[in-house]
Amino acid sequence: MLAYAQFAGPVGHISTTAIHKDSIVFKSWANSCTVIRGYQDVANTALGYVNVGVDTNGINKAGDNPVVTLGDGGSAILTFPVPISDGVGADFAVFENAFDDGFLELAFVEVSSDGINYFRFPATSNTQTQTQIGPYDYVGDATMINNLAGKYRALYGTPFDLNELQGIIGLDVQNITHVKIIDVIGSVNPLYASYDKNGNAINDPYPTDFPNGGFDLDAVGVINQASVGLENDEINLNVEVFPNPCTDKIFIQVKNSKVETLELFDTKGQLLKTTKEQCIEMKQFDAGIYILKAIDDKGFVHFQKILKN
Repeated sequence: MLAYAQFAGPVGHISTTAIHKDSIVFKSWANSCTVIRGYQDVANTALGYVNVGVDTNGINKAGDNPVVTLGDGGSAILTFPVPISDGVGADFAVFENAFDDGFLELAFVEVSSDGINYFRFPATSNTQTQTQIGPYDYVGDATMINNLAGKYRALYGTPFDLNELQGIIGLDVQNITHVKIIDVIGSVNPLYASYDKNGNAINDPYPTDFPNGGFDLDAVGVINQASVGLENDEINLNVEVFPNPCTDKIFIQVKNSKVETLELFDTKGQLLKTTKEQCIEMKQFDAGIYILKAIDDKGFVHFQKILKN
């Protein structure tokens, strides 16, 4: 197989889609997690199952708890305070604890709107399959990987966009109640390999034949969630942004309140601009998703997602 790069790069790269755990795009985090452990080594089942971490380590904000290890082919099912919905851009992100941009332990991601039927994001791995990546090899390349959790190092989430699953019978992308994370068995041996959407074996560190082997789940953060009514900040500050999507500038119209400050952030939580004007120039920013934070004279806050073409 010929290996070639085509996807978003690692943390810090201009093309990265990694989202830091402290980004203001996250509205909530998983509040329940059930894990089915996999073997330390699927080719040597006598070693038994992985056993590091407890199920509840998969809940709450990334970095708040230790991780829970899945092992070869192990899985975790997570639920949320409010269902995830398909909105503008990425809708949720999965966090692993890789300590290096090159040591990438991967997992498939599936979603369900009924807790019974699960549908997988179409994963791609263009990593070479001629040579097995060993358990201590730091040769992972994010640009070869798409729609696989674990693409980014610790504290940076891999985003997933439900729009890619639109139209699937049996799935309501506006009401995702369950997310399933399934460890990729990184062996290139056809007897044990996990395969991407193109039928290519997914090569990641293998064997990781120890109690904390395989994908290490940290957290799942929600970016877009189903509407459950107006929150307090939205009641006290009605902010309309137009045009949205935008190209050159955005205008902010306020009802029933006075805006003291407007702040524009990128999806990594980096502050890009602060102003009191109700117009923000967007020409200097790259195409993508941005977050507008409006603070009124009573201290209430409203967040609005901006799409820049």
